[in-house]
Amino acid sequence: MSNIINLQESSLESSSPESPLIVGRHTLASRLIVGTGRYDTMQQMKDSLDASGADCVTVAVRREKLYERGGQNILDFLDLDRYTLLPNTAGCYTAVDAIRAAKLGREILRTLGNPGADWVKLEVLGDSKTLLPDPAATVEACRELAAEGFSVLCYTSDCPVTARRLKEVGAASVMPAGSPIGSGQGLLNPNNLRIVLEYLKEDDPNYPVIVDAGVGTASDVSEAFELGGDGVLLNTAIAHARDPVRMAAAMKHAAIAGRHAFLAGRIPKRLYGTASSPSEGVISTRPYGSETKE
Repeated sequence: MSNIINLQESSLESSSPESPLIVGRHTLASRLIVGTGRYDTMQQMKDSLDASGADCVTVAVRREKLYERGGQNILDFLDLDRYTLLPNTAGCYTAVDAIRAAKLGREILRTLGNPGADWVKLEVLGDSKTLLPDPAATVEACRELAAEGFSVLCYTSDCPVTARRLKEVGAASVMPAGSPIGSGQGLLNPNNLRIVLEYLKEDDPNYPVIVDAGVGTASDVSEAFELGGDGVLLNTAIAHARDPVRMAAAMKHAAIAGRHAFLAGRIPKRLYGTASSPSEGVISTRPYGSETKE
């Protein structure tokens, strides 16, 4: 492992797994961003966030006060000196509502003195059954929020055309979905994600692309990084696991493994087998080689 890290530090520098993820004006040590919703208890959420290794967590800000269903304030369980908060507009179905929620989040975080006041994870949903985004409303809201100085991280589908348009109107990061929010289906269309990565990074290799939504287990996180994603945002896969804290730890290690694998470079897939040992000097014969047929 130490040799791998040394190689990355010397030849890959900013792209090494240990290098930070930079989005807008924020520098994150961990490439995982974790949600704070749907845990059974606030203590379980706190322990899971700790196990994930994340230093950025996202919170929904549609409500004026951040209380969960049991009446506890989520902020009492978040170490604001440790975590940068990423307010999100989850549950908004129009650009107007999303913009309003983003501004509300900015005011809440300014009051708290948290550095996350200047950015937002933008969600504008187009359908309550699939929770897929509304592309036109997302582009409209992104354009306005970027013009008002927000660093906008945009949840979108895996459509390459929409992803490119969001970047054009000022998104600090485009966040294509692996599959519908909370579905746990993993990455349904890796080819589309490859095209999204190609389009967004072709003239801007450091542009951050963060895979968001659909993660079901740790291998989905690894796959997202192996494809070339710069980060992964997830929530339900941890919060609804039988053991959320253990799953959070698994996600942490999967992110590291996937990022290492991407930087190391996988071997090409071949139709036929390739011997892992040299064939020269062997004392045995090949049972079905060309020379034995003759």
